[in-house]
Amino acid sequence: QVQLVESGGGLVQPGGSLRLSCAASTSIFNIYRLGWYRQAPGKQREFVAAISPGGSTNYADSVKYRFTAARDNGKNTVYLQMNSLKPEDTAVYYCNGPIKYSSGAYVGPGDYWGKGTLVTVSS
Repeated sequence: QVQLVESGGGLVQPGGSLRLSCAASTSIFNIYRLGWYRQAPGKQREFVAAISPGGSTNYADSVKYRFTAARDNGKNTVYLQMNSLKPEDTAVYYCNGPIKYSSGAYVGPGDYWGKGTLVTVSS
């Protein structure tokens, strides 16, 4: 059974930082790209970042240079370090896998989702 469990959300002021964690089942962690999506109130869920088993990363343009995806293979955990947070980053953040790529191009989310963790950026 595949499990993805997020943690680390909370309330932060604009310009602040948070780190999200996603603990994953071994069955999915070692083989597939894992990553993050987010859904703001009244909006569709959108791609944020992905990281391959080898550590290659991809980011949405809206978070590039502010967010960093990383992984700890010893803990079966992927992380999303979020810096310079803005109010528009407020959303529920979901861990997902296996994120689908074809010939290096992003295709879409995988079948497995965590329950999400709320990030609120507000003064």
